[in-house]
Amino acid sequence: MTDLEAELRAAVSGEVRFDVTSRALTTMDASNYRRVPLGVVAPRDADDVAAVLEVCRAHGVPVVPRGGGTSIAGQATGTGVVLDFTRHMNRLVSLDPEARTAVVQPGLVLDRLQEAAAPHGLRFGPDPSTHSRCTLGGMIGNNSCGSHSVAWGTTADSVSELDVVTARGERLRLGQGWAGAPAGLRELVDGELARLRTGFPELPRRISGYALDALLPEHRADVARAFCGSEGTLGVLTEAVVRLVEAPHATALAVLGYAGEGAAAEAAAGLLTHRPLTVEGMAADLVPSAASLPRGGAWLFVETGGATAAEARARAERIVRAADVLDALVVTDPAGQRALWRIREDASGTATRMPDGSEAWPGWEDCAVPPHRLGAYLRDFRELLGAHGLRGTPYGHFGDGCIHVRIDFDLLTEAGVGRFRRFSEELADLVAAHGGSLSGEHGDGQARAELLPRMYGAELVALFERAKAVWDPDDLLNPGMLVRPAPLDTNLRFSVLPRKPVDVAFGYPADGGDFSAAVRRCVGVAKCRTTSVTGPAVMCPSFRATGEEEHSTRGRARLLHEMLAGESGESGESGESGGPVTDGWRSTEVRDALDLCLSCKGCRTDCPVGVDMATYKAEFLHHHYAGRRRPASHHSMGRLPEWLRWVDRLRLAPLVNSLASVRPLAAVAKRLGGIAAERPIPRVAARTFSRWWDGRTARGTGDLVVLWPDTFTEHFSPAVGQAAVRVLEAAGLRVALPPTVHLEKAPVGDGRTVALDPVSLLRGRGRVCCGLTYVSTGQLDRARTVLRRTLDLMGPVLETSAPVVVLEPSCAAALRSDLLELLHDDPRAALLASRVLTFAEALERLAPGWRPRVLGRPVVGQTHCHQHAVLGDAPDRRLREAAGLTGELTGGCCGLAGNFGFEKGHFEVSRSCAEEQLLPSVREAPEDAVLLADGFSCRTQLEQLAGLRGRHLAEVLADALQDALPEGTDPGR
Repeated sequence: MTDLEAELRAAVSGEVRFDVTSRALTTMDASNYRRVPLGVVAPRDADDVAAVLEVCRAHGVPVVPRGGGTSIAGQATGTGVVLDFTRHMNRLVSLDPEARTAVVQPGLVLDRLQEAAAPHGLRFGPDPSTHSRCTLGGMIGNNSCGSHSVAWGTTADSVSELDVVTARGERLRLGQGWAGAPAGLRELVDGELARLRTGFPELPRRISGYALDALLPEHRADVARAFCGSEGTLGVLTEAVVRLVEAPHATALAVLGYAGEGAAAEAAAGLLTHRPLTVEGMAADLVPSAASLPRGGAWLFVETGGATAAEARARAERIVRAADVLDALVVTDPAGQRALWRIREDASGTATRMPDGSEAWPGWEDCAVPPHRLGAYLRDFRELLGAHGLRGTPYGHFGDGCIHVRIDFDLLTEAGVGRFRRFSEELADLVAAHGGSLSGEHGDGQARAELLPRMYGAELVALFERAKAVWDPDDLLNPGMLVRPAPLDTNLRFSVLPRKPVDVAFGYPADGGDFSAAVRRCVGVAKCRTTSVTGPAVMCPSFRATGEEEHSTRGRARLLHEMLAGESGESGESGESGGPVTDGWRSTEVRDALDLCLSCKGCRTDCPVGVDMATYKAEFLHHHYAGRRRPASHHSMGRLPEWLRWVDRLRLAPLVNSLASVRPLAAVAKRLGGIAAERPIPRVAARTFSRWWDGRTARGTGDLVVLWPDTFTEHFSPAVGQAAVRVLEAAGLRVALPPTVHLEKAPVGDGRTVALDPVSLLRGRGRVCCGLTYVSTGQLDRARTVLRRTLDLMGPVLETSAPVVVLEPSCAAALRSDLLELLHDDPRAALLASRVLTFAEALERLAPGWRPRVLGRPVVGQTHCHQHAVLGDAPDRRLREAAGLTGELTGGCCGLAGNFGFEKGHFEVSRSCAEEQLLPSVREAPEDAVLLADGFSCRTQLEQLAGLRGRHLAEVLADALQDALPEGTDPGR
């Protein structure tokens, strides 16, 4: 391997990576399969591709082309050298609006082509649900389709010419009329014309096998079309000329409700006469909430187009009238359509979990039958599932007869894998009996290639092998796929994982307490690799900042998978023991990949399968540094609540602020504390929120609420706490703070007076804490200690019905989620978590009749990441609306993210995250806009990077109260 790597480095101008991380990141795609490559090469051009093939051919090492790595059947994995086109060969070379064509490189992401074509009223027809991260090369390799295939066909229908390098270095330009055909291909076809004319089923979604029938004279001997769907086994694509279609000026979406999937399937084919753009189907099992959908147990998503919105709506309404439906909804608003389409697109992820939370897997993801047979096929499919004791929820392209389904195969035990094989063999026979194709979109790969004789017969499959030999006589390109395939039950990615649950700190309740199961959540659909976000989405800010796979949620999950594989010591079918990551929790590769995880928790909500990388990072750091020296930042910022309490007790705030303002002293402090040199040290409040509270008179006579004095409000932003008190009391609520001693008796009177005994006095004063800083730095033992002490302090509160209002979103999220997972065996944890309310939730639930003063001003800012991911912001939106604060806050992440942006080495990534959405939105805001930022991190980032003061919503509403008071009235400060 050393000689191979050295020769590749000498021959290739792009990156050659044989390191542990690069290999670990490419062991899997979005399938059930895993292979460990020797290395990864990111070629810069066709010359690099030819050089890689020459070197690998000399060494007898296979080559696997790879795009976005979202293939479902295993064809983007291999044991040799993986070609990564996403790094350099990712350009849109040219676009000709008049000819309606574009020249693209294989690593170009589909959405980038769509964005370039849109100003010309054009688009690329096929659009898989992974359109935000799949590449054109991968789409050509798989002959991808997407939801609009009923209107615009498959990728093969949109390909004009292809530039290809063969395994032996020949450069071909494929097209019609035998253009670019390798020597011997025409002779092979001429000798098999009868077989090619009769051996292929006629249906719109036939992707399985090689499309050799495209080489027939009546099909204009289209070599480019025949190459589509070859899964990287015939040649390596370096450039493509693709055709574009005219995009409709306006669209409408008709959502048709049916009693069940069978009725929806029966109806789908009948709608094709209306020439819709899509006919997509899904059932209630895959919908998190059907509140936005019409009545029914299954739905068809039927899109129509038109020159105007009225025309598109009219076409949609005609379809509704023609369809026999329980209920229907027609949406013309683009935002409303996008929201509905997200439900459908996320099914590729949500389908990986059954309604009871158990796992479901691909393998039979996209069989296709003639559309008019879809209803009958689904009935037989359901019977076959039942016969094997399996479950799955079909969804997908009903108009084309193509069905996606994830099935709850047991791929962890020998018996379960045996059932997987038997079911696969019987389902292949069933699909063939209905005149269908084993693959209708994602290709055969390893998942189905072994079963192609059941669809095509042995003689036609033998012809596929002969065609492969013409193109690639040395079997260098992606061996084991399509022809002479590896058995479908080998190389399973689960076979190398530990057989017993790993000893961990968090509870992982959604995964049965099993960390391996939590890591298995990532199935590789790679929504985290989206290079731009719209709306409130957050995931994955570090990937968008760096463009590196290892800094995506999927990349980190892959490294954790390989870490567990190395820990288990199990051997996969390939014979390699474990995986490339061999030092388990001590792995520097996993640590370095997690280092740029902002712990924003965006993946917890935005990932279709609910990967929670922030929790996995904390878990890893906990084990990685167990018994070892921790980074300085873990002490300086991880234990921040402790340092700040000492500053308060000793009245050192003025001194600390003075010293921090002296640059040489601040520089030394930052260097010792592991803090980024570029960061100013935030000023500590001279008087904490609690000291302000102790000096005021209680107000309010209504329901009691306990206001949580989080570390940031307490020591940095006491004005936020003061404002919240004024607003809550104005709304008629009675505010109290949590106890500061462990009480043997409950508070009396106004909730401020405490009956103390001598033991309580000896214990001294304490402060409640959510444990956030300890969790984010992986100090989980300390976090548990802090949280148990907090539960002790909160005991009297938990004996009442008083809610707990938390102003800092990250602290509220920690109490609702981390507390439960760290102390899952303490019933008080669930009780406290259930009491936690955000500021907006408290006003909405506890003072429903109160209305804030109407301000009539626009707002700008960013929804806090943890608010988006854990808490939700619907009450905040309604409160802003009631206050006349108009406009939407941006998505994304501010980039500071607690300790992350302050840590040494993180400043540039932190700033890049802020520059993605937050800072541009602030610069473009109207002069009278209110700059909202409920999180201390967000406010600090705005102040340090833009010189602007963001404000908590409580401050804005409190100022409005002040403005409304008669002159001379005490505001209660």
